[in-house]
Amino acid sequence: MHILVVDDDPELRELLDSYLSQQGYRVSTAEDGAAMDRSLAAHSPDLVILDLMLPGEDGLSIAKRLRNSHASTPILMLSARGDDVDRIVGLEVGADDYLPKPFNPRELLARIRAVLRRQHGANQASPQTDPEREYRFGPFRFDTINQELHRGDQPVPLTSGEFALLKIFVEHPRRVLSRDTLVDLLKGYERSPYDRSIDVRVTRLRRKIEDDPTAPVYIRTVWGEGYRFSPGDDTRSG
Repeated sequence: MHILVVDDDPELRELLDSYLSQQGYRVSTAEDGAAMDRSLAAHSPDLVILDLMLPGEDGLSIAKRLRNSHASTPILMLSARGDDVDRIVGLEVGADDYLPKPFNPRELLARIRAVLRRQHGANQASPQTDPEREYRFGPFRFDTINQELHRGDQPVPLTSGEFALLKIFVEHPRRVLSRDTLVDLLKGYERSPYDRSIDVRVTRLRRKIEDDPTAPVYIRTVWGEGYRFSPGDDTRSG
């Protein structure tokens, strides 16, 4: 597994390079967005650790670019500012997880492993383990084997977290799923005191599949209980 660390602190880059290499990962480092672009041109990482506060182009802008160019690559965002607002914004722009500085390297390692487990689990889906390989709802066709969502003939890019969340919804149609249930079903997702991050993930997914995210048709909020996926006249093919 290859990890790209993007941080302007040379001591932290060196520390993470050494520590993660000892854990069996191949590590590349970059001090800013331009250096990250050069690294990405040479090889695609399995995960990007991205600092929020960078000189020049900041981490939020970089995360948005990554979601356009490397939609399925997980992003673990770091920030010296641990406010909930920063966490929400980081998740909204496409980060798969968020860790405030300073942090224990062992906690970072646990987060990395959790994100990669979720990504690896999605990639390892097969017809034998998932007989319902394709789901249809509205104008959408959701292929769980190839991890592809299409609206008509147009592909809809999904992050690994969005794929995992949509897969849970289509596999549990018309059932109210609480936030705790969603956390349990999202394999590899680490519980944290900030459980409202599920709401942010749902909001991101709604933007991909709802004509009007403020009046959702497919992923509906059941106030005080959780969320219900309403596929309408859906069909499935295995």
